[in-house]
Amino acid sequence: MGGDHGLFGPDSVTWRVHTELVLWIGGLRALYLQSLNPRVMRGTYQNSALFDPKKGWSRFVRTAQFVHVRTFGTTAAVEKAAARVRAIHASLTGFDPDTGETFRLDEPAGLLWVHCAEIDSYVDVARRSGAIATDEEADRYVAENVAAAEAVGLDPGDVPATRGELREYFDGIRPKLYACKEAMDGLRSSFRPPLPRELALLRLGVPAANTLAIAALPGWARLMLGIPVLPGGDWTTTLHLKALRGALRLAVRTPTDRAIEECVRDARAMDEGTFVSRLMPARR
Repeated sequence: MGGDHGLFGPDSVTWRVHTELVLWIGGLRALYLQSLNPRVMRGTYQNSALFDPKKGWSRFVRTAQFVHVRTFGTTAAVEKAAARVRAIHASLTGFDPDTGETFRLDEPAGLLWVHCAEIDSYVDVARRSGAIATDEEADRYVAENVAAAEAVGLDPGDVPATRGELREYFDGIRPKLYACKEAMDGLRSSFRPPLPRELALLRLGVPAANTLAIAALPGWARLMLGIPVLPGGDWTTTLHLKALRGALRLAVRTPTDRAIEECVRDARAMDEGTFVSRLMPARR
């Protein structure tokens, strides 16, 4: 596959892994994990349409499309999308009642938390489901995605480049984490997402998907959310992730090379404004 491959390319672990539908569980896991940073969660809650019943779904789809363009888009497309995100973050502030401070949403500590929670969630679900086959591939995935952190304004030298470095990062930040009121409100509202009427049937799968994503969180994160950690729970969750990946691959029999080509084509259509998301109802 020739041409401009953007941040990654056909030989990357990232391109292969991001064709896997099971990664949607990783995306949900990331949202729950990100919510445990009270400063980041409050900044999101105070500024984002994600929690507006009338706008939440379209906001979720735009976020998913950004991740898609960041992963499969050309260098120019990634920079254009990332510049838009950087400009939005730079224009917004949040208020932290714990400290009485007003803060910028583009402060590096917050951006680093969002990145680490996202990448840890994707690599954890991919590794446990079998989408990533070895620990070496998992580390390569984390290292590749340092470029994604740099795109939104982080210094690559500050970004974890292995799973071990991710674990060290979480060990260091855990004392600052807890489930604030906004995090608990978000947890409850996630089980009744603001889906458009045309996608109402998806509500049937929401509880199971959310429950699996929560079960895939680290034990310390589940405890912060008030969810008990039971013996053997992690092993059971891993089995469920493997089974889900197997079922999805049977249901959607698309060879990886063709799936990558489709993802690259979709990313280009998003950049050109000709992409119509299958997750959004048609405009009338």
